[in-house]
Amino acid sequence: MGEMVTYRSDGRTSHGYLALPAGGETRPAVIVIQEWWGMVPHIRTVADRFAEAGYVAFAPDLYQGIAADEPDEARRLLMGMALGQAAREIAGAAEYLTGRVDVSGKVGCVGFCSGGSLALWSATLSERIVAAVGFYPSLPWERMQPDWSNYAGKAALIHCAEGGQRTDGVTAVVRAIEAAGGECVRHDYPGTRHAFFNDDRPDCYHPQAATSAWARTLELFRAKLG
Repeated sequence: MGEMVTYRSDGRTSHGYLALPAGGETRPAVIVIQEWWGMVPHIRTVADRFAEAGYVAFAPDLYQGIAADEPDEARRLLMGMALGQAAREIAGAAEYLTGRVDVSGKVGCVGFCSGGSLALWSATLSERIVAAVGFYPSLPWERMQPDWSNYAGKAALIHCAEGGQRTDGVTAVVRAIEAAGGECVRHDYPGTRHAFFNDDRPDCYHPQAATSAWARTLELFRAKLG
């Protein structure tokens, strides 16, 4: 189990959930970016799982203590979120992690739904983030205007659901990252719905796809972070 902590980001105090691996050695770090629901128990559980896998895991609370349990409320929170501010908080989280004595210096980022888009974007904004994973990214890229050329020497992984996925945008992102000199792999999961990794949502959860996507995510982070 982790704990909520504070950190400095873009000149202000922000909050996030920190989960530490056992053993006390220095380890690579992984930033976990929330779905549109906010800092819900599922996101904290994912951070705990990364800590169990040997990473210092940190989930920044992009809604600053607010969470939703209904789609209309989640949509309102997401549409009200300043994406530039969220991006700066993610970059600030990377700086916070690399400043910790228990972090080896390499940082990865993973996100889900809207957080999947933010995770992929984050590697263009922070030189600390060298690998990013987006689970069924959903935000339109035109709201972000990412500079994909900053992916040179970095790696990305995108997990796509069969239902409710903007595949045209994903294809363009893969091409842009590769053109920049980065690595980008896309995996499609037939028979899945959006949010297939979220085991708190039985209407969407797909155990086989979730297991496969988790294994592929850890494989990327072990290869790029250690």
